Amino acid sequence: MSESSTTRRGVNALAVLGLAGLAYCVAEAHRYTLRRSTAAALPDGQPPLRVLHLSDLHLTPRHRGRIAWVRSLEALDPDLVVVTGDFLAHRDAVPSALEALEPLLARPGVFVLGSNDYYAPVLVPPWLYLKGPSDIEQDRPELPWGDLVTALTGAGWHDLSNARAKLGIHGRLLDVRGVDDPHIGRDRYDHVAGPFDPDADLAVGVTHAPYLRVLDAMVDDGAGLVLAGHTHGGQLRIPGYGALVTNCDLDTGRSRGLSRHARPWEGSGDPSFGGVDGRGAFLHVSAGLGTSPFAPVRFACPPEATLLTLTSR
Repeated sequence: MSESSTTRRGVNALAVLGLAGLAYCVAEAHRYTLRRSTAAALPDGQPPLRVLHLSDLHLTPRHRGRIAWVRSLEALDPDLVVVTGDFLAHRDAVPSALEALEPLLARPGVFVLGSNDYYAPVLVPPWLYLKGPSDIEQDRPELPWGDLVTALTGAGWHDLSNARAKLGIHGRLLDVRGVDDPHIGRDRYDHVAGPFDPDADLAVGVTHAPYLRVLDAMVDDGAGLVLAGHTHGGQLRIPGYGALVTNCDLDTGRSRGLSRHARPWEGSGDPSFGGVDGRGAFLHVSAGLGTSPFAPVRFACPPEATLLTLTSR
C-alpha cells in the first residue's frame, strides 16, 4: 500500500470518528435526565420539602421534545418550583416557555432571568469560553422578556430579580431573595441585603449565574440554600476530570450538582462560617436543560432537571 493511500485512510478514519463524536454530542443534548439530590437544610423534626429546580431551558418553538419533557415533571408533585433563568433562545419562544411550564404554574414558584432572556443568542467561537466568562454585547436584539415576566407573575410565581418574597408552603415559612443576572451586571444585591427572617423555616437565595460576590453576600446574610444555573455543567466535560469552564468565577469542581458554599469572615482569622448553623449554605447548580442554538451539543453532561428533597437537620 502506498504512503498516500495510508494517509488517506488515516484522514478518513479521523473524519468518521469526528462525525461519530459530533453525532453523539447532538444526541446527548436531547437525553433529558432527572437528577435527585437530598440536602438536610430544614429545622429538626420537619417533614421533607420537594424543590424542583429547572434552569437554562433555552427554548425555541421547535423544541417540542424538551417542552413535553418539562411538562411531564408535574408528576413529581413538587412543593416548590425554582427556575434560575435563561428560559428563552428565540424571539417567539415565550409561548413555548409558558406551554412547557403550564402544568407547574399551579404550584408555588419563583424565578429569576438570565442574559439569554434579555438578548437574542449569537454565534460565539467556543474557544473564547476557555479565556474566561463570556462578554455579552448589549446591543444584541432584545427578546420579549417582559411578556414572560408578566405571564409568570400573573400565574402567581414570584420574580426574584433583585427582589424578596416570603412563601408559606405546607405550614412552613420560606424567606427567599434573588438577584437579576450577575453575568451581565444586573445584580443589585443591595436592594435585598440584610439578615434573613430568623423565624423562617428556610432562607433561600436564587441567582442565574453563581458569581462569588452574590454567593458570599447571600451566605453572609444567612442563606441556608442557594440555587443557580448558567454553567451548563461545563456542557462539554472530560470523563474522570469534569468541566473545563463555568463561564463565571465559580470553580469548575462545583459546575453542577450539590455542594457547600462558605467562607471565613474577612479579617478575623476565625474558622466560623456564615450561613445555616455556621456551616455555610447548600449550593445547588443546575447543568440546565438546553444549549445555545448555535452550539446544540453536550458531552458527558446530559441536560437535566433536579428534584431536590430537603430534609430536617
